[in-house]
Amino acid sequence: MFQTLKRWLLGEKLPTNKLSEEKFNVFWGLPILASDAISSVSYAVDEILWALVPIIGVTSYFFVPKIAFAIILLLLILMVSYRQIVSAYPDGGGAYIVAKDNLKTEYGLIVGASLSVDYILTVAVSISAGTAAVTSAIPSLFPHKTSIALFFITVMTIGNLRGIKESSKLFSIPTYAFMISIISLIIVGIAKSIGSSTVPIPMVSDSPVTFGTQVISLFLLLRAFSSGCAAVTGVEAICDAVPNFKEPAVKNAKLAYVLLAVAVIITFGGITYLTTVFHPVPNHQQTVIAQLATDVFGRGIMFYIVQATTAIILAMAANTAFAGFPVLLSIIARDGYVPRQFALRGHRLGFFNGILLLALAAGALIVAFEGDTHLLIPLYAIGVFTSFTLAQAGILLI
Repeated sequence: MFQTLKRWLLGEKLPTNKLSEEKFNVFWGLPILASDAISSVSYAVDEILWALVPIIGVTSYFFVPKIAFAIILLLLILMVSYRQIVSAYPDGGGAYIVAKDNLKTEYGLIVGASLSVDYILTVAVSISAGTAAVTSAIPSLFPHKTSIALFFITVMTIGNLRGIKESSKLFSIPTYAFMISIISLIIVGIAKSIGSSTVPIPMVSDSPVTFGTQVISLFLLLRAFSSGCAAVTGVEAICDAVPNFKEPAVKNAKLAYVLLAVAVIITFGGITYLTTVFHPVPNHQQTVIAQLATDVFGRGIMFYIVQATTAIILAMAANTAFAGFPVLLSIIARDGYVPRQFALRGHRLGFFNGILLLALAAGALIVAFEGDTHLLIPLYAIGVFTSFTLAQAGILLI
């Protein structure tokens, strides 16, 4: 009975010699590994504005592009660095292997732990954000948001347990749909801004946010920069999962990094530009993307397409962690620092135990924080910047 149910959920067992067929090319691999980084642009500008607007008011819109430019420079530095790591460590592991081999084992374990926590939070935050988009559209579902989030995690888990090849194609489509909708928003928005002689001014009196008039400080700008660095979360996933690419895996992974950087620069840069033109105001009722879509498209079909693709990719971004976390944990297991069961491939050649652990841990966080995205996001920072810092320190010694 159990075996019948298992085959129905996961499909027929695959022999080990089918492993090469379960790997993906760049076209399908990029969105499955980069959906976290690409989806982050949907709330990165929001975070910058939340840091600035309550303090310095409308002056914020002057500093947003400067801060965004600094974040893009950081992204380019990370891309170059991680491409070097891909060349040096083609078996995956990313920042963990770099820190362990070039600094000390203890630093490698710190990176491994921080990345593992970051992957778990990626699932929890992305699924919670996607669920919030659903409950915003259908308010009657709000009391059931935790159950909905757990349902999404269950579906995501089954998809990944069935195998990389099937899940990559399934989860890649929303990523490309999101990119097309955002690029359309940017193109039409730029066209409207060129054809308009007036610049909208934020309606301070109608905003739930208090527009501040305090003095600008370096610490304020650094806070806005660190908040906006949500746009670069998830870039390590490709490096961690190099073995998941078809041969030549190294070449494909490095190409995926270039395409990821281009995608984030276009979408994040475009949204930043539209922010300086249309002056959206950060608030809990409407995201910056929603306000820009309203200004550019009105409340027509394109508005709902932008909203729908944004909601879906936020949920799909969790799949980045399902691709990277089990591989990272298998490498740490082979080194003997976690149970070796995490290095064993399962029924469909995926790392069965790592996938289940990720799903259970993320589900526990969602239950503990009741699916509240705003309570989960601050937990991101330490893990993300710890792994970035130690990886960059280690790469200097390669």
